Amino acid sequence: MNARLNLMASPVAAKAMKHIISASKALADSTLPFLTQELVKLRASQINGCAGCIDMHTKDAAAGGETSVRLNLVAAWREATVFTDAERAALELTEQGTRIADAAGGVTDEVWANAAKHYDEDQLAALVCAIALINAFNRGNVMVQQPAGDYRPGQFA
Repeated sequence: MNARLNLMASPVAAKAMKHIISASKALADSTLPFLTQELVKLRASQINGCAGCIDMHTKDAAAGGETSVRLNLVAAWREATVFTDAERAALELTEQGTRIADAAGGVTDEVWANAAKHYDEDQLAALVCAIALINAFNRGNVMVQQPAGDYRPGQFA
């Protein structure tokens, strides 16, 4: 299977993607835990059906020490007992932030307040940016039907 379009071969798309990639790399310097970032990216990618990002963030999380049990349970995090309260708050914020079109009013005050109990302002900012950026990556990859399966951890670092 081949992608419909190689975004990095297009001068216009490559320039735009470099800015999105750069913004995403800035999150590495935040105090939001790496594995929380990967869980958030994985959950948004599952919701959006982005195989390329599911492949990438599952493998990057595993390479960063995440367990297969937790990775396998991200899609059913509400019923899973393996996530901390902070991670659960981040995953719920991710779901509401990803499903904005499905939820009248977007992210509820209750979900925001719960996330704010677990994360300081800088971490919340990083969380919001991570959710927004992964949704941008997901949408681009889904539109061009980016194939998945051969990603190697750290490949785009």
